Amino acid sequence: MIIEKGSNVHFAYRALFEGSNRRHFLGEVVAAEGTVCRLEGYAFVYDPKTTMFERKPDKRTTIANLAESGYIVNILDTSLDIDKVVYEYKRDVGLIATDHEKFTLNINEFGARS
Repeated sequence: MIIEKGSNVHFAYRALFEGSNRRHFLGEVVAAEGTVCRLEGYAFVYDPKTTMFERKPDKRTTIANLAESGYIVNILDTSLDIDKVVYEYKRDVGLIATDHEKFTLNINEFGARS
């Protein structure tokens, strides 16, 4: 199986239309059937006023087919504590997701400030 229970993933919803709401999700797979997953984690939503993605404070559960053409998916280390991950803009690098310990994911290809 490609996606398994306990995997941590980060995915971006591809904006299909100008002005579409830009969203990312980072979470743990709590159940999977093929590529259809039930995930618990955090939504990151783009705020055009600040030109940054803001993590929603509440943990949420979502269902996604991670093989859909509308998603860009990254498989993350299972030891990652997703509760600590935030987005920040790092000079000379761009938009990253980090836990300020050992995890950093460069997500410039998804971000507004790339």
